[in-house]
Amino acid sequence: MSRKTKISWADSTWNPVTGCLHGCEYCYARKIAKRFDGKADRRPYLQLKDQPEIFDLYEPLLDFIGRKMPYPFAFSPTLHRYRLDEPQKWKTPRNIFVCSMADLFGDWAPNEWIKEVLKACEKAPQHRYLFLTKNPKRYSSALLDRYFPSNMWFGWTQTGPLGTDTLFTAHHSMQTFVSIEPLLKPFEKCNIKGIGWAIVGAETGNRKGKVIPEKSWIDGIDEACEKAGVPLFMKESLRELMGDDFKQEFPWEEVDHDKGQD
Repeated sequence: MSRKTKISWADSTWNPVTGCLHGCEYCYARKIAKRFDGKADRRPYLQLKDQPEIFDLYEPLLDFIGRKMPYPFAFSPTLHRYRLDEPQKWKTPRNIFVCSMADLFGDWAPNEWIKEVLKACEKAPQHRYLFLTKNPKRYSSALLDRYFPSNMWFGWTQTGPLGTDTLFTAHHSMQTFVSIEPLLKPFEKCNIKGIGWAIVGAETGNRKGKVIPEKSWIDGIDEACEKAGVPLFMKESLRELMGDDFKQEFPWEEVDHDKGQD
């Protein structure tokens, strides 16, 4: 499923894969998928018997009144092959958040799924593609044999101080970014050298135990970005907290500006 989005750093979302097994308690996507769960018969579509339930659809499943079910298996990982050509239909360039309702690079996702999504991106080079994962080590194992054009950006989600679990070896052609959202604790040290972009945002929703960040937490990240020359994008959830210090920077705007000077 693809749509215009309220996500402020992207124009559209595109979900050739949906579903995730991370189990994050603050996950908005699981709530959405559960709400629209089609409760389809899962048995004919089970792909890997030795893995958690993973599904592979060549055509959409319909509900009892003939409507396409966006999440027929709720939040179980599902490849919707019939959605792979959607970016080719969008002629005007867009910043596309790929798999906003999934983690394409979760350990459970077959390599073939990743390859199919990347091939689909290559067939529509007019767009910019933004990938985001909680499992960045998968980038090293699944992507290092490829060359990446500048319109593909690979990011990972970080909710607290950088740790060894987020380290991965990036191909020299990879554009990388970090999404610090939701920010759940202050960074004692924020070392983002070598990253092309940083996004930061507060937890939203009404979860019991919801974390409200302090301005000093954001200021520390901002200072580190300034020092490293990394553009910083603050999500709308921080606008009131940051006041006059609120900023929304995009790395490709700097590139486009430089091109305009030639």
